[in-house]
Amino acid sequence: MARVAIVTGGTRGIGEAISLALKDMGMTVAANYAGNEEKARAFTDRTGIAAYKWDVGDYDACQEGCAKVAADLGPVDVVVNNAGVTRDGTILKMSREMWEDVIRINLGGCFNMAKAVFPGMRERKWGRIVNIGSINGQAGQYGQVNYAAAKSGIHGFTKALAQEGARAGVTVNAIAPGYIDTDMVAAVPADVLEKIVAKIPVGRLGQASEIARGVAFLCSEEGGFVTGSTLSINGGQHMY
Repeated sequence: MARVAIVTGGTRGIGEAISLALKDMGMTVAANYAGNEEKARAFTDRTGIAAYKWDVGDYDACQEGCAKVAADLGPVDVVVNNAGVTRDGTILKMSREMWEDVIRINLGGCFNMAKAVFPGMRERKWGRIVNIGSINGQAGQYGQVNYAAAKSGIHGFTKALAQEGARAGVTVNAIAPGYIDTDMVAAVPADVLEKIVAKIPVGRLGQASEIARGVAFLCSEEGGFVTGSTLSINGGQHMY
C-alpha cells in the first residue's frame, strides 16, 4: 500500500515541487494550502493531487485536517512542513502582529502538524517528518528577525523531535534552502536580487526541484538512518 504524505503549503512554489516529487515516488499525496481556492483547484487539475484547505498555524485545524486526510487516503506516514509566510521589516518598524504571524505559522505550524501525526507514526513504527527551514534561519537576515527566529527554531525543533522518534522508526529532518527561483524571490527588486546572486558561489538561484529531490530522499525508505539532520541546499552561499 502506498505511503500517504501531507505537504503543507503544497500547491505552489517549493511545495508544489515537493508534492510532485513524492507523488513520483509512488506516494499518495495531500497538498495543504491556506489561501487561494482557485489556484488550488488548478493545481489539482494539473497534477491529480488532492488539495486540502486549512491554516497550519491553527492547532485545531491541523488536528481536523490531518484526520480528514487519514479518513480519505489512509494513515499519514509522511509530513513535510513547508508552509510559511514573510512579514519583513526592521525591528523598529515591525509590529507585534507581524512577529506573531510568522512565529505562529512558520514555527507553530511544525508543532501543530507533528502533534497531529506523531502518535500514529510511533504506533506504526514508521514515519518521516521533514521541516523546511532556511538559510536565513542559519545566518540571519537584515529585516527578518521574525522569519530568522522562526526558521532557526525549526532547526532546533527538528533535532529535539528526532530524538523522540528515533527508536520508533520515525525520522525528523530539516532542509535549509538558499535563494530559490520562486514567486516569493521573484518579488524581490531586481537590483537587490542581483546582489544576492552575486553572493552565491554557484552563480545562480536554486530550483524548486532541487529542494524537492532532497526532501524525497529524506522521506524514502533509504533515508532511514538520517535523522536530526539539516541539509543545506544553498549553492554554497552559507557554509558552516
